[in-house]
Amino acid sequence: MNNLTDQQKGSLLTFVAVLFITPDSLFIRLSSIDTWGLVFYRGIIPFFVVFFVMLIIYRLKFFKLLSTSGIHGFIYIITFSITNIAFVVSIQNTNVANTLVMVATAPMISAILGSIFLKEPPDKKTLISILITFFAVIYIFFDSLRVGNFFGDILGFITAIGLAVGAVTIRSAKTKNLVPAAVVGKLLVAIFASFFIQSYTLVDRDLLIVPIMCILCVAIPFVLVTIAPRFIPAAEVNLFFLLETIIGPIWVWLIIKEQPTIETLQGGVIIIITLAIHSFLKLRKS
Repeated sequence: MNNLTDQQKGSLLTFVAVLFITPDSLFIRLSSIDTWGLVFYRGIIPFFVVFFVMLIIYRLKFFKLLSTSGIHGFIYIITFSITNIAFVVSIQNTNVANTLVMVATAPMISAILGSIFLKEPPDKKTLISILITFFAVIYIFFDSLRVGNFFGDILGFITAIGLAVGAVTIRSAKTKNLVPAAVVGKLLVAIFASFFIQSYTLVDRDLLIVPIMCILCVAIPFVLVTIAPRFIPAAEVNLFFLLETIIGPIWVWLIIKEQPTIETLQGGVIIIITLAIHSFLKLRKS
């Protein structure tokens, strides 16, 4: 990693994170545990996994990193917690494609927030990519609304806002390590869910699905995504999340036959091509 440019580091970290995230929606659908039980385990398992690893790496410096994160750490804890809760509840209350389409508005929101608070307007390539993918998302959204639920869609949009605010917060604190703040955020998610959970019991396939999901689709990606904005702008980080807009529903379609609409597939192809061209041009320049 030391031999890579910041652009290459950020792009690689985000791409790997999104690859791990893409089957997340499928695992949520496959689990039979109630919504708040799912939120609880998606908080508590990643908390212990990442907290344990960070104690091995940093030992007691973990708490120093947390205390020195300041207002950035506090903001990230709150936005990270809200984003995690909103995403799961959204998936459980609307079509998977609807949630992911709403989440796909995050790059546009990041670009706006980055321009206002960081004086970091997106370059021409990124701006064009955002506009193209935004219109692709709008194209998908108008059709997907017919088969979704308004409550779930709104929570999907809240997730997008949370991703954008979180990425901009990390970007504004490039010298700080906010992974400890994210760990605390996961603990808060679990504590909040514990007030509403109906049962802590995992049975049948949930004994396998839930831990795998919490480690592969939650713990690993959240560490990578928390680090990536230190190297590339927030809008670019969230551009990669658009891959989940098309790949996530395809996983669900292949395994449990929740078929995406032709509009979702068409818009998804546009999104993937745009991201591929954008990434190629940015990496070639770096």
